[in-house]
Amino acid sequence: MSRVSLLSDLLSSIGARSWFLGDDATRRIALPELAGLCHRLVSSRGEASGVRLAANILKGIRALDDADAERFFAILADDFGPDAAALREAADAYASAPSPATLSTLQRLAEPPRQELFRRLNLAPGGTAEIVRLRERLLPFLRRDRERLGPVEDDLRHLFQSWFNRGFLLMRPIDWNTPASILEKIIRYEAVHAIATWEELRQRLAPADRRCFAFFHPSIPDDPLIFVEVALTVEIPASIASVLDPARPVLAPEAAQTAVFYSISNCHAGLAGVSFGSFLIKQVAEDLKETVPSLRTFVTLSPVPGLAAWLAGLSPAGIEKLEANEKQAIAIVGEPNWTANTAKVEAARPGLLSLGARYFLRAKRPDGRPVDPVARFHLGNGAMLNRIMHVGDISAGGLAQAHGLMVNYLYDLPRVEQRHEAYATDAEIAASRAVTSLLPGRGSAMKDVA
Repeated sequence: MSRVSLLSDLLSSIGARSWFLGDDATRRIALPELAGLCHRLVSSRGEASGVRLAANILKGIRALDDADAERFFAILADDFGPDAAALREAADAYASAPSPATLSTLQRLAEPPRQELFRRLNLAPGGTAEIVRLRERLLPFLRRDRERLGPVEDDLRHLFQSWFNRGFLLMRPIDWNTPASILEKIIRYEAVHAIATWEELRQRLAPADRRCFAFFHPSIPDDPLIFVEVALTVEIPASIASVLDPARPVLAPEAAQTAVFYSISNCHAGLAGVSFGSFLIKQVAEDLKETVPSLRTFVTLSPVPGLAAWLAGLSPAGIEKLEANEKQAIAIVGEPNWTANTAKVEAARPGLLSLGARYFLRAKRPDGRPVDPVARFHLGNGAMLNRIMHVGDISAGGLAQAHGLMVNYLYDLPRVEQRHEAYATDAEIAASRAVTSLLPGRGSAMKDVA
């Protein structure tokens, strides 16, 4: 470990941020001065002074309002990119005389100085978490001006792929004995099925047939990056209500045959697009297989976040080409409180399931992948589309985003890598017969109704 890293760790461990900033701890830093400090940090050689300077810069960034934050990102884009003239000269030199020396020079000059800036900021106490928050602030501006700010985003993603490499992540179980400070974050970060009270959290963590696991980073030890909630059951549940029912009988773990991943939550917007969810699911499945030997099946109970929007976007001509039961289902789900009427629920079933199959198997992005983001995640991990469930989630959110449909993705551990490769190479969607049989005519092309 370098002396700079040791110094940074020591300062973090003794809560030194306010001391380290000294008299500057409460002083607001104007944007031009902040830009100058960044240039100083990139060129500095002193170890302690560099860590102090990094801490001062991060304090200044935190205090920026939105307008100045956007201007700060523009400065990073414009003033901390590669030297174009030097890079062109190095490229010409390598083209004229390729060698390890000319290649090394080209690589060094091709790296934007802002990457070194971010590395040095990362040495400050709490630097990793601060830079994650920095990217979170960048993302809204990026949507407005990707051409200019895209290189800043590219550099942060590039660094995050290394800093949050699977080899650095620690998987920990979360249970009712976990420190309250972390449990509070689980409540706040839950993104799929909201946790309203501490009692609801206890119901998800304390019973013998419930599990929760999270990934942590050594530099952010008390703040989970992603977590997954697991229900141990006998069979695959047909609805989220049955999983979250506080009155359900608790199953002895040794009687469980199925592990259900019913909620996966990413905790930090600043880590969007940095994928470690697949590693978490696979490691949890392997660990559960060892600790609960009776488990045979590993599935998700997943939302379908884009179905309702996809249906709403179908053209009138496309709707006209749908099957009669599909049209009937669209009419029913457009009525208020339709799930309270048993006859309507059953009448909508065949058409909704058929539309669900179309959505998963035929609705594609230009790159040939499914339009549904959850499907892309699990299929990309090597899972199989196993079953579509009618009225699987009749909460307000479940009805708004998917008219109550939920889906199982099956993680068949011996075949996960094979399916991952088929999806990555050919966008091949692994689907069970139970799903493919729902397609009307078994060959109805989505382009015919879009």
